[in-house]
Amino acid sequence: MRWATVRHPDGSTNAARVEADSYIELAAPDVGELIRQSAVGNDAAETGRTFSSGDVALAPVVVTPGKIICVGRNYMSHIRELGRELPDYPTLFAKFTSTLIGAEDVIELPADATTVDWEAELAFVIGRPTRHASPPEARDAIAGYTVANDVTERTWQFRTAQWLAGKNLEASTPVGPTLVSPDVVDHAEDLEVRCLVDDIEMQSARTSDLLFKPTDIVQYISEFISLDPGDLILSGTPGGVGHAMDPPQYLNEGNVVRTSVEGIGELVNPCRKH
Repeated sequence: MRWATVRHPDGSTNAARVEADSYIELAAPDVGELIRQSAVGNDAAETGRTFSSGDVALAPVVVTPGKIICVGRNYMSHIRELGRELPDYPTLFAKFTSTLIGAEDVIELPADATTVDWEAELAFVIGRPTRHASPPEARDAIAGYTVANDVTERTWQFRTAQWLAGKNLEASTPVGPTLVSPDVVDHAEDLEVRCLVDDIEMQSARTSDLLFKPTDIVQYISEFISLDPGDLILSGTPGGVGHAMDPPQYLNEGNVVRTSVEGIGELVNPCRKH
């Protein structure tokens, strides 16, 4: 199954079930709330409204996740391009909900920022309360998979040993366009992840290159904090980030970033200085 969060002209949102090119509106404000209501099956209450794909605007799949937890340096190709050793444990950091944007929303570049980078990622959403999870419990805790781009300001990221500032540009992190149930994509074990900037391919890898798989990530996080329905987790980016190029390349006004994960969908986000 597939779900999305549609945005109405007045700014309000509703979860929707996606069937072919139709969005069947559901009685929940977003997919995160739908998951918290345990209503992601076919029995989810409908509002009676249906939209076609050409007439719908998409909000982030999960508008207000209780937690946004991200993994850094998790693709072996990315670790190698940075000249690092393979870590023993996931490198984690957090993002705030104010960073999230929809599948075709504008990525806002701060006027004084000159080193903003792309990071295509497989993301997933937690579907049940999870603490001290075993591997099977961690796998079953994943409600579905989606696409994200962890847009990052590199100068701010590396001013200190803590990455918080560079990872939390407001209105910079697209998430969507849909949430796909694990059975549709075989728990994302071997999917292509791509990022194009102005139709030039910058990143291309497969999720089989992940060092820590989604199940590993859930199991690890659940050892120190409870994960709750609707929590959003970004699994890391592959090689091909602009900061690692020679010379480095970064996002500018007018660039269009296309981020996709095979079998899930594509984000198309223009960049704008503000």
